[in-house]
Amino acid sequence: MSSSPNRGTKAAGTNSRPTSKDGSKKNIWSSLLDGVANGKRLPEKNLLILGGTPESQRDFLETFSADTSADPGLVNDKRKGKTPPIANQFALGYTYRDVLDADQEDTLARVSAYLLSEPSPSFAPLLKPLLTPQSVPETLVVILLDWSDPWTWIRRLREWVRLLRSVLVSLEDDTKIVMEETMTEWRDRKRGMDAGSAAAGGMSNSGGPVTIPLGPGEWDEGLGIPMCVVCQGADKIEKLEKDHGWHEEQFDFILQFLRTILLKHGASLIYTTPFLANSLQSLIHSSLGIHSLLKRQSLKHNVIDRDKILVPANWDSWGKIRIIREGFDMEGVSTAWSIEIQDAPEPLEPSQDAGQQSENAEDGTSAVLVFEQTIQDPKRDKSIAHPATANGNKIEVETSEMQGFLAKQVELLEQLRAEDDKERSTQPTPQLEMSPMEDEGRVNEHIGPVQFNMGGIQVDADDMLKKLKDREASRAQKKEGTPTNPGDEKAHNQALANFFAGLVKKPGASPRGSPSA
Repeated sequence: MSSSPNRGTKAAGTNSRPTSKDGSKKNIWSSLLDGVANGKRLPEKNLLILGGTPESQRDFLETFSADTSADPGLVNDKRKGKTPPIANQFALGYTYRDVLDADQEDTLARVSAYLLSEPSPSFAPLLKPLLTPQSVPETLVVILLDWSDPWTWIRRLREWVRLLRSVLVSLEDDTKIVMEETMTEWRDRKRGMDAGSAAAGGMSNSGGPVTIPLGPGEWDEGLGIPMCVVCQGADKIEKLEKDHGWHEEQFDFILQFLRTILLKHGASLIYTTPFLANSLQSLIHSSLGIHSLLKRQSLKHNVIDRDKILVPANWDSWGKIRIIREGFDMEGVSTAWSIEIQDAPEPLEPSQDAGQQSENAEDGTSAVLVFEQTIQDPKRDKSIAHPATANGNKIEVETSEMQGFLAKQVELLEQLRAEDDKERSTQPTPQLEMSPMEDEGRVNEHIGPVQFNMGGIQVDADDMLKKLKDREASRAQKKEGTPTNPGDEKAHNQALANFFAGLVKKPGASPRGSPSA
């Protein structure tokens, strides 16, 4: 009897010990699996690609993911035939790219690309979910411009900055804190530059590191997200120069204007040419913090070659911009840009009249209009900001409804017909001064006698007809008493008359005095 409780207690203890062992094993395996999963998890980066067309966006992604290995002909099996599709035809597009190491074997990161072509305020709700406290430090904004229409660059850039500001202002407070930390890191650590340039950002002495203060116009309007402006199609620069008469002054003005504006946002700038090697891939990788484990990527600025411009973030300054060409008003452009980006996004087509635009350009309150007065569309000989031409015609006209237009045209045609009938009834019918057959003698005086060549002898047709008539008359007198058949004689004379009359009417008859055939 006493052993029964002991057996029950032992059984209970026996059942509890395996339970504790299973629980500890489960916790160990969970931690191991989580550790392995975290070790194999790829770093995730985000590209927010704004502007351009679906085709130019594809070109950018192809350049970004191009194989820059020593032998480009050897395509890795992992990448061959497995390029992810690009969905960028409507609203917010998406695709992704895996960044491989120099040996094309190891994957360094996965880059998610979000693509948007138009800076419409209606697309702002699509961008807001992409910016979270976790994604902001790993996000880069890329704005695409094209050399096919450089006169629209500043207006497009202004609308994209306005759209981004409207989105960033509406974010949560914790996201804004992360954005401020990201901008501080970019400004202080100078990420994205080579070692020599980064070392120039600060000096150390016995008292500790000393930070060099920012220069004028630097980081005045930080957006909270790193930004890069890519100007595609630099091969069109030569066409603008040859076909439209552009000079170095125009290209220098565009470069100075862009660098002055981007300096305020701490953004980088690069010109790219299709099918030519460039530093776009290195610039994007460096901006996203992607570094190869096998090959060090060098990123060196280039402000000499006008079709290979590269200005990394935190490298530029007003002094470097000023030496391009004297006379550029960096202070005025910087101040006007800071004022202009505060407004809400607007359509790319200007809505003001030409007079108001001219006033804004003259007093310097609009950086866009100042740019567009200097850089104009060569095909229309005016910038997009001036829709009115010298004769008052506009680029865009309002059209009426088709049926209404046709009804007005019918009324106009009826009115014109009535006017024509009235004018025709009041005016007398014009009469010819002389009928062609009224005075045959006067016509003959102008024409003169008709002659023709017959057997080498010039014969006057009028004289011949007269002689025939006289001959016929003389024969008639001689044969008055002789009974003859009048029908035969008359037919014979008529045949001769017809023969000579045919010679008179013959088109090949020679005029009087012409040599005989």
